[in-house]
Amino acid sequence: MNRKKKHYRRALTIAGSDPSGGAGIQADLKTFSACGCFGASAIVAVVDENTVGVTGVHPVPAAFVAGQITSVLDDIGADAVKIGMLHSSELIRTVKETLSAYPVKNIVLDPVMVATSGDKLLQDEAVAALKNELVPLARVITPNLPEAEVLLGRRINGWHEFPHAARELSANRRVSVLLKAGHLNGEMLTDVFYNAETDEIIELSSKRIHTKNTHGTGCTLSSAIAAFLAHGMSLGDAVRHAKEYTESAIAAGAEYEIGRGHGPVHHFFRFWNDANND
Repeated sequence: MNRKKKHYRRALTIAGSDPSGGAGIQADLKTFSACGCFGASAIVAVVDENTVGVTGVHPVPAAFVAGQITSVLDDIGADAVKIGMLHSSELIRTVKETLSAYPVKNIVLDPVMVATSGDKLLQDEAVAALKNELVPLARVITPNLPEAEVLLGRRINGWHEFPHAARELSANRRVSVLLKAGHLNGEMLTDVFYNAETDEIIELSSKRIHTKNTHGTGCTLSSAIAAFLAHGMSLGDAVRHAKEYTESAIAAGAEYEIGRGHGPVHHFFRFWNDANND
């Protein structure tokens, strides 16, 4: 008797590689796994970095990136795609053109421009391409405050401007926006989620977790959204579940000492036995 074959929920990440394992491709794949997805990857750059900072970025040729994406989507497919660091306008256009050839609807764009350490990861000329080429292709984008200001070309003067800024970033209500509040001061942080599909502004509040282990937090959040979308959740539910997962990963990772700078979050807090890590 032949049993019906099972199928994985599939998520593809298109991002840079972090050898220290806390951000980029490595964080994305850990997040996909922790959130119940089979993860695939297309590496756009090899980044020389650790918890202290970024030493260098070695780009992968755009045509080779396109080949990686095509190889994955032609064979395995993807229920969701997360896009992270894309350093040049050529690469941004290549990723857009390659993805546009496939019926992938759940695209989560994390407009990575600066590393947690403060190192710049995006060329100036690539900002316009990111804004005009990739943002309209995404289902949801997840900028933090500095990234939102770069995309808007102006300052955001406090949290009271977040709802308006999120709507403005949505490209005429075609793209949903999760505007993250982590760069603001205060013990309570309130992200603003503009759901363009329902035309709703949703406030997502949480208590600040005092820890230096925040390396890869943005990568983790956007990948978790992609993973939950791959599971078939509504956009609103995917964002809420992703925020809860990321907060728990930050809280669990705060208890660890790893590296001399900004350590990673604890992606597998649900599965690891802490007794084995003392």
